Amino acid sequence: MQVLGIFAGTDPSGVTAQMLQTVLAGVKAPHTTVTVNLNEYNLHLAAPRHPNRDLGQLTQLLIQSDVWVIATPTYWGHESGLLTQFFDALRAHLVRVDQAGGMHPGRFKNKHYVTLTNCYQGKWTNLFSPVTDATFQSVDQVLGTAGLIKLGEAVQTGTWPTPTLAPEKVATLQKLSQKINRSQRKDDQTMKRYLQLFVVVALMTLITMGLQQLLPHGGFWWTYGSFVIIFFALLATILHIMTVKLHARK
Repeated sequence: MQVLGIFAGTDPSGVTAQMLQTVLAGVKAPHTTVTVNLNEYNLHLAAPRHPNRDLGQLTQLLIQSDVWVIATPTYWGHESGLLTQFFDALRAHLVRVDQAGGMHPGRFKNKHYVTLTNCYQGKWTNLFSPVTDATFQSVDQVLGTAGLIKLGEAVQTGTWPTPTLAPEKVATLQKLSQKINRSQRKDDQTMKRYLQLFVVVALMTLITMGLQQLLPHGGFWWTYGSFVIIFFALLATILHIMTVKLHARK
């Protein structure tokens, strides 16, 4: 299995690059690693009369690699423009667009990815006023639409004025390396997702029925209506937390 490290930033010796190197250093044989610095490539959309050899080389590396480790600093509350440009140029390979404009997974479906980022804010500031969430969400949106499976993410906060990688963060990054080492080339998540959905529905039903005991007893339609409202509110809250809020922040 090949692991591809993708650096998309302005400082190859900075914290984001250190995070990437730490993760890749923990990848064990027989797995292999390759690192690319997007600053060294000409990223523009390819056309029949204007082919992009650099983009072609990157596409081949992405095809050959089973795990992508995306490392990008968070600038202005978002990922680097270089990473955005890379995703834009790669769009035709990432997804298949149908006649109605809907996007479907392309040739990279079922590969895995890890996202790494850093920001100037301290960990408590980033926890309560999350500047890095948008970076993780952008990467998740693109690669999730492309059919890739997320293995994990990590953030190093407080990199201003001293850009250093905290010792405790090294342990977090090493755990991501272990996840990569355990990942399978083909990993069908369908059954896992059904089990997760079953657990969520079962838990929400239990909580809803418990809360109903606190309400005045009524007829069938009162019981049915209160159940639907409580269940929907709880489920919407859980899904919002799971899909939007549960990102690494410190």
